[in-house]
Amino acid sequence: MGIGLNLWFFSGEARAFPSCQGLIFFFAASCSTFPCAATLAQLVERLIRNEKVAGSSPAGGSSTGGSIFFSLFATPGFSLTLFLMSRADQPPRSRDLSRRYDRAFRADEAYRASLPDMQNKDASQIQGANVPIQHVGISGFRLPMQVVTRDGKPITLECTVTGSVSLAADRKGINMSRIMRTFYEFKDRVISHELLEEILIRYKKDLECSRARILIEFQYPIMQKSLRSSLEGWQYYRAVLEGTIDDLDRLRRYVHFDFVYSSACPCSAELTEHAREARDTYGIPHSQRSKARVVAEISPGKALFVEDMKDLCLAALQTETQVMVKREDEQAFAELNGAYSKFVEDAARLVYEQFDADLRVRDFVIACSHLESLHSHDAVSVINKGMPGGLSADFHNFRDLIC
Repeated sequence: MGIGLNLWFFSGEARAFPSCQGLIFFFAASCSTFPCAATLAQLVERLIRNEKVAGSSPAGGSSTGGSIFFSLFATPGFSLTLFLMSRADQPPRSRDLSRRYDRAFRADEAYRASLPDMQNKDASQIQGANVPIQHVGISGFRLPMQVVTRDGKPITLECTVTGSVSLAADRKGINMSRIMRTFYEFKDRVISHELLEEILIRYKKDLECSRARILIEFQYPIMQKSLRSSLEGWQYYRAVLEGTIDDLDRLRRYVHFDFVYSSACPCSAELTEHAREARDTYGIPHSQRSKARVVAEISPGKALFVEDMKDLCLAALQTETQVMVKREDEQAFAELNGAYSKFVEDAARLVYEQFDADLRVRDFVIACSHLESLHSHDAVSVINKGMPGGLSADFHNFRDLIC
C-alpha cells in the first residue's frame, strides 16, 4: 500500500530546522486502516531528536522556535496529522535512557550507599514549620498472626497494624519502612501486650524517637450458645490491642472492644402497655441494634483479655445480639429485652458500673450508640472514669458505631 508524505515547514528562519524535543499530538479522522500510527509517531520523534536534525543548521541558521506538520494519507478514508511543538526551553537529553527493566540487576552495598536519602536531609530541607510531630508512621498494614487467648491457646487471625513514633524538630522525617521491617521481626510470635512492649522498645531504638505507639486490630471469634436451644454459633468482636511508650520509657496498655446489643426503649414499652390496658389496642415497643465501644487501660501487673471485655459488657447490658436461633430462642430474646429495657443513658452507666468495679482496669472511656428504629437519627452517650490526665470523653466519631 503506497503512502504519500507531505511536509510543510514553518520557521522564523526558513534555513533552520527547529530543535523539536517535545509533545506529539495525533489528530485522526479514521485510524482503522493504519494500526501503526503510534509506532510511526515514535519513529518521527526519535528522528527529530537525532543529532543530524537537531541543533544549528549547516548554513548557520538559528534553531529557535518553529512547528512541523506531517500529513500522511494512506487511503481515501484515512487522514492522520502529527503536530510537533518545539520545546527549545528544555535542555536536550544527554543520553538515551533505557526503558527496559533489568531483572538481573542486584544492588550491592556500594550501590545502596549511593542512593539518595530524602528523609534524612538536614533541617534546612524541612518544608513548613520546623516543629515536632507527635505521631508519624504507617497505618493499615496487614498480616496473619497468632493472638493470645484467655485459655492460653493462641488463634491465628488477620491483624491490621498501625505503628507510629514521635519526630523531633530539626529532623525532616523517619525511615518509614523501618516501622514495618521492625514489626516483621516479631511476626512469628504470639500477639500480647507483653510482645507490644518489646516492639515499642525496639521502635524507640531503631527509629531514634522519644515516644512510640502501636495498635493491632482484629475480629475476635467467641462461640456463643443460644438462649434456650442447643445451637451454637461464632460471634465476632472487633478488638484492638494498643501499647504506648513515652520519653521516660513508661509503658501503657489498652484494649479496645466493640459490643453489639439490642436496646428496647422503656418509654415505648410503657406506651404500648398503656394502649393495651386503656384501649385494648395491640402495639409493639420499638427496639434496635446498638453498639458500645469501650477503651480500657490495663492496671500495671494485671492482664485483661478480649474474653474479659466481652464478659463485662454482657454482664452490664444482657441483651447481646444472637447468632443461631430457633423459635424458643427468639421468644427468649423478646423476654430478655422486656426484662432489660434501657435508654442510651442507662447503657453508658451500666457499662461504667462493671468496669469501674474491676481492679484489672485502671481507666476507661465508653461510647454507646442506639440506632433508633423510631427516629431517623441515633441516640448516643459518652462517659469516662474521670481520672486526672486519663482517657478523655471527647468521642465524636459516632458514625463508626453503625452496626
